[in-house]
Amino acid sequence: MHSPGNELLAVTPSTRADFLYDDIVDADLAKREHRRFVQVLERFCEVLHVRDLLTDVLEDSAVRDLIIRETLDVVPSEPLASELRALPPRGVVDLLVEGKEEEPGPLSRTLNEFSYSLPPLPNLFFTRDSAMAINQNMMIGSMRFHARWTEELIMKALFTSHPKLANKGILYDGSAERRSNHTLEGGDVHPLREDVLLIGFSERSSPAGIDGLATLVFEKTEVKNLIVVVMPQESTAIHLDMIFTHVDRELCAIYPPHFIGPYRLPILHWRKGESHMKEQPDLFAALKQCGMLMEPLLCGGTRRIVQDREQWASGCNFTALRPGVVTSYARNETTLRELEKAGFKMITASDFLSDETGILTHQRAAITFEGGELVRGGGGPHCMTCPITRDDPWK
Repeated sequence: MHSPGNELLAVTPSTRADFLYDDIVDADLAKREHRRFVQVLERFCEVLHVRDLLTDVLEDSAVRDLIIRETLDVVPSEPLASELRALPPRGVVDLLVEGKEEEPGPLSRTLNEFSYSLPPLPNLFFTRDSAMAINQNMMIGSMRFHARWTEELIMKALFTSHPKLANKGILYDGSAERRSNHTLEGGDVHPLREDVLLIGFSERSSPAGIDGLATLVFEKTEVKNLIVVVMPQESTAIHLDMIFTHVDRELCAIYPPHFIGPYRLPILHWRKGESHMKEQPDLFAALKQCGMLMEPLLCGGTRRIVQDREQWASGCNFTALRPGVVTSYARNETTLRELEKAGFKMITASDFLSDETGILTHQRAAITFEGGELVRGGGGPHCMTCPITRDDPWK
């Protein structure tokens, strides 16, 4: 995970679009909301932080030289190179994450203008986008927009160099891509089972990127079934995890108009060894062919107006801490009531952390926390986590 910091201050009304934001975030409040989220996660797992991990690997001069060199390939600047080389590891981390403002000249000072010699990374706290575990291998995202390219370099350095992140190897290295038609982001990549991979063809993940990943997963992993959701090109569904997440072995949260009814999205199924994908009636039929019987929970309930509002506020975007125990923003009340109907116990983060409310071993539960500022960044709990090692929920 990455806890958001001063890099959020770079998002202003004039830079908002460049940094892929729809709104301006209160940085201090977002930090507090994120801290509460991390506290909940720490009750279930070890949470590793990008800043700490990156500081560790930059103690190795070879890793440090490589990430500086690759950063300068994205943002060429010899003065910046000299500054990065002179800083201690933590200073390099701070500069990579928070950016470096250009020293203003006389005209810039007169006009009160500013720019960055090294742009900050206000999207870095959505760690799942730039890296994703597929079984025992890692995928490094090939980010659609230039503003996020440095994130790929950071994640590659971590997953190739830090002992706590040891893996079978980088399966797909998006940090080496600079082609706009070869993009792939982790929010579109959902390992549902060791042999089943669900992928969204979205604004952020291209057919060429998905084809490249498919070839690799079939060749080098246990994946035998690839299911592709052909997504609409709209700002409400930039990634698959904004309209679908897995919440229990046989339950998923969905945005209903995209998966149920006459306007549902096209679904393609590609089996290992077959040369062509086959179109399926719907997602649930495709999953059934893989031996996965999945029931939907409706984001926003049954009313379209509520569905639209809560999907926009990351109502589909859950993180499963174990099968049937999830985290969610508290604001999506209708969606949470749908979970309650399915047997989920509603627990606020405050009650859970104070030990006033526990969760039984086989009990379903949703732990809710306030995320009114975090959600302005365009994502939810699923986006903000990059799980790397999990107990096998199918055993």
